[in-house]
Amino acid sequence: MSSAAPTAPDAAPEQAFRLADQVNRRPRATRLLAAVRRHRADLLAALLFAVLAGWLTQGLWPDPGARTLALNPEDQTLYEWFLAVDARALLGDFDLLTDRLNAPDGVNLMANTTVIALGVLFAPVTLLLGAPVTFALLAAANLAGTALAWYLLFHRTLRARRVAAALGGGLCGFGPGMVSQTNSHLHMTAQWLVPVIVWLVIRLLRASDPGPGTPDGTGRTRTSGPDRRRLLTSAAGLAGAVTAQVFIGEEVLFLAAITLLVMAVSYAVSDRDLARRALPGFAAGMAVAAGLALLVLGYPLWFQFAGPQGVADGMFTPAYFSADLSSWWTLSPLSVGGSDESARLTTGPAEYNTFLGWPLLLVATVCAIWAGRRRLVFACVVAGLVMGALSLGPEVVLGGTRTALPGPYALIGGLPVVDGALPMRFALAVLPIVATLLVLAVDRALRSSGRARRLVPLAVGVALLPIFPTPLPTTGRPAVPEFITGGHWRQCVPPGGVLVPVPLPTPKEPWPMRWATAADAGFGLPEGFFIGPYGRGGTAAMGTFKQPTSALLADVARRGDQPAIGDEQRRQAARDAEFWGASCVALTDDAPHAESLRTTLEQLYGPATRIADAWTWRV
Repeated sequence: MSSAAPTAPDAAPEQAFRLADQVNRRPRATRLLAAVRRHRADLLAALLFAVLAGWLTQGLWPDPGARTLALNPEDQTLYEWFLAVDARALLGDFDLLTDRLNAPDGVNLMANTTVIALGVLFAPVTLLLGAPVTFALLAAANLAGTALAWYLLFHRTLRARRVAAALGGGLCGFGPGMVSQTNSHLHMTAQWLVPVIVWLVIRLLRASDPGPGTPDGTGRTRTSGPDRRRLLTSAAGLAGAVTAQVFIGEEVLFLAAITLLVMAVSYAVSDRDLARRALPGFAAGMAVAAGLALLVLGYPLWFQFAGPQGVADGMFTPAYFSADLSSWWTLSPLSVGGSDESARLTTGPAEYNTFLGWPLLLVATVCAIWAGRRRLVFACVVAGLVMGALSLGPEVVLGGTRTALPGPYALIGGLPVVDGALPMRFALAVLPIVATLLVLAVDRALRSSGRARRLVPLAVGVALLPIFPTPLPTTGRPAVPEFITGGHWRQCVPPGGVLVPVPLPTPKEPWPMRWATAADAGFGLPEGFFIGPYGRGGTAAMGTFKQPTSALLADVARRGDQPAIGDEQRRQAARDAEFWGASCVALTDDAPHAESLRTTLEQLYGPATRIADAWTWRV
């Protein structure tokens, strides 16, 4: 007789369902565990990259709203505003011409580095936790994501050992240029799609190559032809990746395209048989990819260059943004082996793009000679030299002194689109090229059995040690007024209306834009920090001209003097408020020379109304 307790008839179905659920779960759990075991090395690499990225950006945590990057806080203010505006797409309130800045003309988002795709993707984070949190997340995620993407490309496409791939991926994601661009340039550090684009181009090439063919017994050679299905899927994938990158950062895409073009030509020269076999299919695939991408990008690109508030030319002077030749063998101030003294060799802390240091340049040269795989190495060396030379700008600068020697950039300067890229940023393309050479050399050494197995990885490690990055400097930032954070601004500005903060934001002092960011861009601002056409000629410029009242208030904020206010100034103040479409003027107690500003505003607009911690005037 069984000792088990009898089971009620009603319990049988429940037990059966529970047993079936356990049976169904077991295979899923087993598959998941197997996948983790199979990819544990890749997951470990991702974890290490994430930890390193978090360590470098640690100063922004645990309170991103109270911290800011110390070396470039102006650009961080701009990008946080971009993220707030992008996030409004989730609310159904988004246009390529936004009216939330530079009222009443607005700002062309395509003409600015607005990282639209990232802003929309992270919109839930921005709306729930605020744009500063999104900025901090992206600052770290771009570094780790770029490193991981290159690691996977090196390991799975080049078939490199994981150690070699991790070294290369780490250099691509955390090299001097990437760390320095993390000082607020999200559009330049979001490079994790570049390895995907490279992989798709390689896949397209392989699908286009029918192979050398085989004799058919009649003296002729038969080829199987290109793999059309793979070619089309690669072209479609490439179109998607390129389209996404345009809405993240066009300059990164431009640099990747130039580098790939130089490498493709170099590779074709060294392997003419492959070029002859694959060129027809490859050209057709690229044409399909370009056509598909233009179906989506046609209107946005037209809007960028010819739409309202669009600009058709670059605004930065190539001669000023030229890389100093001596900076190539100098160490970045943001690396363990660098010093603040070397900062004089570039334009600012966000542009240490060329600071690879002489140890890495020397080891990379030796690796290029020893690495093998001559065609790929040849293409890398040619591309690295071309992009490095272009970074020198129209005139070579050495040690801060202009040499009067023309640089290769002079040959292409002034061309459409090209003049929108800063010469010194061409050096960012050299980073993955150098990384590829190191990966090839270390991988070859790890597969050998001689002294090179230890000597090459050791030499590469020693060369990389001086450029190991240090945490980005950060500092505290003033709190946003309770007038904004408490939503009190709605008492004098309707949603989508225009609030005039005093003093008004400028490219050099964009701080009032933080008000709009904290309010999820719920209201517009006059003037501000952005790229747009300036004057009748429509020349690209940063910011816009000041209205008379704005200039008057800026002068009071700067000097604290009490200006003479008469009827003409009051009439002008009314005209400027009408021009801006303003609903309310606001002044907080922490504004520079706040008492003088308040007195001036009362003479212009009448008695003030106190709302929370701000003085306000309805206009």
